[in-house]
Amino acid sequence: MLAMAASIGTLMVDVFATSHFRRTQKGNASDEERTRENENHLPIHTHATHGHGHAHGPVSTLHHSDSAQLLRQRIVSQVLELGILVHSVIIGISLGASESPKTIKPLVAALPFHQFFEGMGLADAKFNCRAVTLMVLFFSLTTPVGIAIGIGITNIYDESSPTALIVEGLLNAASAGILIYMALVDLLAADFMNPKLQNNGLLQVGASVSLLLGATMMSLLAIWA
Repeated sequence: MLAMAASIGTLMVDVFATSHFRRTQKGNASDEERTRENENHLPIHTHATHGHGHAHGPVSTLHHSDSAQLLRQRIVSQVLELGILVHSVIIGISLGASESPKTIKPLVAALPFHQFFEGMGLADAKFNCRAVTLMVLFFSLTTPVGIAIGIGITNIYDESSPTALIVEGLLNAASAGILIYMALVDLLAADFMNPKLQNNGLLQVGASVSLLLGATMMSLLAIWA
């Protein structure tokens, strides 16, 4: 139930963020259009207006399409990072609070593998320098912060107690719901519905096999995690 609620919550965040940024983008586009119209009415540009009239439409449409795609990539990256941050804190707490080498060693092995591929999912949105710096800081520090919290509660934390198991299960379910939504809706659906893949049967088979193999490998990590 919690995983489903987290997925729906992520959908709402995704929808509201997309709606907000699109309204902002439309406002900026309207300002640019008004500025362009004012420039076209200046006497110095009167003779050039007809020369550029036919080329303006396709260029503007192409620019709008690229902007919409970039906007979508940025929203996907930000919502994906939200899910990753929750998951990273949970892993960090589990790692810091555990005193069993049998628990710690597999988590240490899984962390670089996990973080590497999650980081790749954030690397394609062309943010400005400030946004990139903030995202890198959050991505890099959440697991160490979780580890510090785990170390701090070691003396009062019993990982086999009913309370600890319930809390960990709830947090894992919430994180799973967020990441399942992101994987299916914003990442896999976008790739598998891409016209390049849709028009190539061999590419479809290769992508499907790769997806199944990847899902199998990630599922096997649960044996040690």
